[in-house]
Amino acid sequence: MLAGNRIFLQNSRFFHNFGEPPIRRPNKAPPAASKDGPRINDDIRNAQIQLIDQTGDNKGTVETVVAIRMAQEAGMDLVEISPNTSPPVCKIMDYGKYKYSAQKKAAEARKRQKTVEIKEIKLRPMIDDHDYDVKMRAMQRFFEEGDKVKITLRYRGREMAHQEIGTKLLDKIKTDVAELAKVEQDARFEGRQVVMVLAPR
Repeated sequence: MLAGNRIFLQNSRFFHNFGEPPIRRPNKAPPAASKDGPRINDDIRNAQIQLIDQTGDNKGTVETVVAIRMAQEAGMDLVEISPNTSPPVCKIMDYGKYKYSAQKKAAEARKRQKTVEIKEIKLRPMIDDHDYDVKMRAMQRFFEEGDKVKITLRYRGREMAHQEIGTKLLDKIKTDVAELAKVEQDARFEGRQVVMVLAPR
């Protein structure tokens, strides 16, 4: 009796409660990881390629399998450098060194690429000479770093009756920074303040 129960339990693992065999779910293979960069060696699917060897000599049209063998004999890789031509152009090179060099160049390019910022300098029409010199030094530093400068000249109370003082101050700034910067947006009123934008030359 125990033996019969054991056989029944073993068989029941392969059936649902309703006596039907379980439905086997199809295996979902993970999507193939897309490779960045050029195709190399066995990834090159064309039967023939235009070959450039490791010394830079153009060997003309060569069977891909032959070119891969030549690269292996040289201890290097066959790298597709121009896939859109017919046949595609491939070169025998050390792919590891090539990839490292490309990454280094990209990093240097990102380092050189600077986002231009707009720095704000706030002034009053009756600014004294010392404060003016401090503001000018800050502006000069901003221009040297490649940033733009937004000058905000704010009038208070009765100063609105003497707008010519502010106009003269802005003209003086234009003259003092003429070698470093140019006017991108000329002075214009925004409420009780005048705004002017200067950009580095």
